[in-house]
Amino acid sequence: MIDVESLINGLPDPEAARRFLSSLDEQSGPASIKLRKNDGLLSDVTTLASYSPLLATTLLQNPEYLWWLNRKRRAPAVRTKEELLEALGRFVLTNSDLDLHAQLARFRRRELLRIFLSDIRRLTTMAEITEDISNLADSILETALRRAEQDTQNRFGSPLVIDEKGRKTTAEFCIVSLGKLGSRELNYSSDIDLLFLYSADGETSGTGSRGTVTNREYFIKLSEAIVQVAGRQTGEGAAYRVDMRLRPHGRVGPLAISVDDAVRYYTGEARDWERQVLIRSRASAGSPDVFKGFFERVEESVFVSTSDSHPGEGGVGSASAVGLVLSEKDRSRFELPPQEENHSTTKASALLDTERSFVARALENVRRSKMLIDREQKTEGAFNVKLGRGGIREIEFIAQALQLAYGGRDRWLRASHTLISLSRLADRGLIGEAELTELFNAYEFLRHLEHVLQMENGLQTHTLPEDAPRRVLIARRMRFGDLQTFDAEIENHTGRVHAIFERVFESGDVLQPIPTASPAVREATSNDIDFIPAPILPADAGGPDLLDRSARAAMSSRDEFFIQLRGAIQKEKDFRHRLGAFRRRWSQSLERIMSSELDGELDIRQAKRSQTALAEASIDTALELTREELGRRYKTKIDRLPIAVIGLGKLGGGAIDYGSDLDLVLVYDQDHPTSITKVSDAEFYSLAAEIFVTTLSSMTRDGSIYRVDLRLRPYGKNGQSVISAAAFVEYMRDAAAIWEWLAYVKVRAVAGEMNLARKVETSVREIIHTRAATIHATELARETHRVRTRLEKEKAGVRRSKDIDIKYGSGGMLDVYFAMRYLQLRDNVPDRFDDRSTEFMLEELRRSGSLSGPDHEVMLSGYRFLASLDHNLRLTVGRTTSLPIANRKALEIISNRMSLTSAAELVELLTIHRLDVRSAFDNILSPAL
Repeated sequence: MIDVESLINGLPDPEAARRFLSSLDEQSGPASIKLRKNDGLLSDVTTLASYSPLLATTLLQNPEYLWWLNRKRRAPAVRTKEELLEALGRFVLTNSDLDLHAQLARFRRRELLRIFLSDIRRLTTMAEITEDISNLADSILETALRRAEQDTQNRFGSPLVIDEKGRKTTAEFCIVSLGKLGSRELNYSSDIDLLFLYSADGETSGTGSRGTVTNREYFIKLSEAIVQVAGRQTGEGAAYRVDMRLRPHGRVGPLAISVDDAVRYYTGEARDWERQVLIRSRASAGSPDVFKGFFERVEESVFVSTSDSHPGEGGVGSASAVGLVLSEKDRSRFELPPQEENHSTTKASALLDTERSFVARALENVRRSKMLIDREQKTEGAFNVKLGRGGIREIEFIAQALQLAYGGRDRWLRASHTLISLSRLADRGLIGEAELTELFNAYEFLRHLEHVLQMENGLQTHTLPEDAPRRVLIARRMRFGDLQTFDAEIENHTGRVHAIFERVFESGDVLQPIPTASPAVREATSNDIDFIPAPILPADAGGPDLLDRSARAAMSSRDEFFIQLRGAIQKEKDFRHRLGAFRRRWSQSLERIMSSELDGELDIRQAKRSQTALAEASIDTALELTREELGRRYKTKIDRLPIAVIGLGKLGGGAIDYGSDLDLVLVYDQDHPTSITKVSDAEFYSLAAEIFVTTLSSMTRDGSIYRVDLRLRPYGKNGQSVISAAAFVEYMRDAAAIWEWLAYVKVRAVAGEMNLARKVETSVREIIHTRAATIHATELARETHRVRTRLEKEKAGVRRSKDIDIKYGSGGMLDVYFAMRYLQLRDNVPDRFDDRSTEFMLEELRRSGSLSGPDHEVMLSGYRFLASLDHNLRLTVGRTTSLPIANRKALEIISNRMSLTSAAELVELLTIHRLDVRSAFDNILSPAL
């Protein structure tokens, strides 16, 4: 048995745990004896008591919850709304002596035991915690609606409407959640902001005890009953504090409103901030179709594009109206042909001014709201986690302001969840990769802190106590050994958030590319973040017994990975759950590769091959899911999805590594039209591409899999997300620029319709090598040097520390890649089908005479060193291309993994290789310049 005293002494508040056990001894001796015989449960329960006197009281008042918690603490991380509805139904039946509002309050309190335990144990992500809390609220609202609906119909009968054919049908009702519940980010003590919508006006059937009333009266009565059931105070408090002030016309508006009236309000007289509220809205209970119909009609009023605001000045598809922050990849695509450039300069300039004005206004609206908050906060001395400088609200405002500014033209940005929104903004280059990391880390930290504060006594508080003893206790509950470190961490996170907030809102020109966001250097993360070793395995993964050694060794081929992934998704009933199962199984597979490498079973090259196989299997799985989801949406069986997936970059070279993007081009077979008659082929394939990318890259509570990059497709962001094979080949033959030839040297058929993919690969390779042979080597060298130098200058221009960029910097991996691809095109040395690795191609270039012996030796040894360093940097620090010179711990871990004696030796060797690689790069290109 566990040593109870040792267990308690290791808790943040040992005295609180002792008081709980003492009280349990007095109030329920048998329960206390039984608890002390269960080491795991005892540890969990005393931990809860140490963090939350509120939950300790709950357990003392309801000792039976101990055994319920013992069952549920091993259950899946997040319970769905359906699971919670079923559990709530059982709870209501077994507590029939209580009124429903009391049953709901007690059920919520019981579930919080499970959720908060997972929270403080850090067994789940913050996104999962808030989703669980939100699902709990949804289930309670659904139950409240069903009971209120039954009672209201007993009084007035069913609400009826006349449809287009003159038939009477039942009007539908929806509880729309706004704010944190709307984005599935609810806190433990949040108010729930609601909007009640009904489908249409009419009259009730009059079959109830009170006769006929209008639908408006009926649904207002229904809404009043819901608010009473969900929000009525009991001896244990209300289930929720229901806030209806965000409804149309606020306090003076009707409690329920028809869809038509709501649409008129939000598209007409609603203020900007009211439309902003709808960014985070969804159906929590009732009919989701009512909300869907409403939001489809108001969405374009929430996300207004510049072309909508200023008609006649150019649409979003015009060359001058494309993305406001252009990458090196994008700029080459968006340049107008020489004969058109002068003609449209004035128009483009005018439109750019218009868009600057529009974006500035959108940001100003949100900034004004924050200024009002700051004015109120100045009167308070204590730090407010939510509203204070650099707090949660600033993170939310960053996401929402940029959504409002750019979401009009880009539907991809219209996500309600803060973290998903930030990820998509980073994908579009509107915030930098470093900024994304900082905002994610701050969000996780501040939300954990907010939860610790709120769950102490169940109060809606966001204020950190000022007195030292209480602050020390909070620090311990946040896993800090001393108050100074805790305070420094708060200052670190809030300082970084506020700096980003100021960058977004105070910039003189909001259309300028942001320092760290250029997609040409998009793989680089923060160069000056304090080093925190990247976890190789989850925190709760345990020790060496986590994975069976034979299983790890077996997980190496594409087919094996696909069988595993496919088997996981086949067990799930719908698309959402399949995505979750897909991500979980993928994560397990990646962990197996990592574990095998760390155990010495795989070397670096084998680890990359395994990761490439996993990526290919993931693409196969995503295509399967896409085909099935298309069939569901079009209500027909789709046996074949004639799409080919072409890989470029690391995927094209067969060298996917930890954190790599997937550079893809999607191609369809124009000779095999779809069997779907309802839509055109273009619409069908566009939807297919959207589902495919969502499957691989969208963020769910189970995380995301890969960042899918389609920007190397023909015409970039102006181009179709999926293109016909004929059009793709025609573009490469007639329009592709030299920089695109360099990118497509690594073209490879990856997945989907492989016969089509291989034909496209062969055609594209022949085209780029044939076209390269028609130009002088000087022109090819100049363009290669120009693009390479431009990337280096862009990276050097944003460096904020002494860190060394091993990819984009002088003598980095791009020197090797560009020199190699230049020689391949100059001398017509295409990639081989059997080995596309950089090392193999460098040897091929030496054998063919394209690369001298000395330059080959330098390039090969330099590349091997840089590739090993890049790989171990990803394993140790995470997704970054910069070696953190100031972080000695990181350098020591990396140097040890590379079998070097010290960090000093690592830096010295890196310097030597970079100098040699740059010298070889110059030797190769300079003669032709």
